[in-house]
Amino acid sequence: QVQLVESGGGLVQAGGSLRLSCAASGRTFSMYALAWFRQAPVKEREFVAAISRSAGNTYYADSVKGRFTISTDNAKNMVYLQMNSLNPEDTAVYYCAAVHPRSARAYSTYYSDLRPYDYWGQGTQVTVSS
Repeated sequence: QVQLVESGGGLVQAGGSLRLSCAASGRTFSMYALAWFRQAPVKEREFVAAISRSAGNTYYADSVKGRFTISTDNAKNMVYLQMNSLNPEDTAVYYCAAVHPRSARAYSTYYSDLRPYDYWGQGTQVTVSS
């Protein structure tokens, strides 16, 4: 089992930056990939960014490409999301998620879908004021 705990959320003005962190504990060797999703009020949870743990391949939603950067520190079992040029549409609860190696094939095709992700954090609120 893997536990994920997000931190770093908060209130920021439009145009500002935030860095989210996600600390993984437990059976962290059983994480094939990590990702960030977000969910705004009355909206479905949506994909933000993902990274494979060994190869470091990254994927981004079109809405955040060029503004957000996902990275990992495997030695510390951490995943980060650097968010720049934030706008009010980025307001949401941000969730960290991890893929077990058994879901690697599903992840390779459906990395932006919720289904390959086996572990989820509780989320951290990001609010961007205009």
